[in-house]
Amino acid sequence: MPALPVPEEEKEPLADFVYRPVLDPFAAPATGLSGPGAVSTARVLALTALDEHGDDSLVVIPRADATALFGLAEDELLDDNTAGLFIPGNLDAALAYLETELAIRENTGVTGARRLLLVADCAQETDRIQALLARHPGGVSAILLGPWPGEQATIDDNGLVNAPPMLASNLPDRVPALSRVEARDRLLAALERHRETKKPSPRRRSSSRRP
Repeated sequence: MPALPVPEEEKEPLADFVYRPVLDPFAAPATGLSGPGAVSTARVLALTALDEHGDDSLVVIPRADATALFGLAEDELLDDNTAGLFIPGNLDAALAYLETELAIRENTGVTGARRLLLVADCAQETDRIQALLARHPGGVSAILLGPWPGEQATIDDNGLVNAPPMLASNLPDRVPALSRVEARDRLLAALERHRETKKPSPRRRSSSRRP
């Protein structure tokens, strides 16, 4: 009696593994954010810089943006020795600081200085920010809300990210929502951890990091 044909085993489809990048606020020179989830995403990126890179970076957030993102009062965190975070009075002052700091680094050949991250609504200073990024490639990164003319990632109400390829490669598919209240608590906790380590703040002048 001829053997009956044995049916082929059905093969399970191979899983489609997709690379999911870890949030890195410094991955792109400028990350424009738009959409209903933009502000929440800016909070997440700023806190990531403080939480994970606070030992070797400085986050610069103008006062108005610190209020919008974290609910900080006008007189809150005025201590110049707050490690990892600098809150100038407005965007003009923030850009003036960055321009001066980067010029000093360029002129003195400083190496190993803290990475710089601007988190702000670009408002009427888009040209100035573009000029700063062009003049100092690799010297500063920016997380930008508002009418940024460069590439932007659009984040919807659920945190889903829609971005052009260059930005999409540096962002996850979804960024968890973060309220202003929770963000403020996390910000203050991160700053307290930095104070406990007693790390100096190099805001007023550049210097090489020492072991």
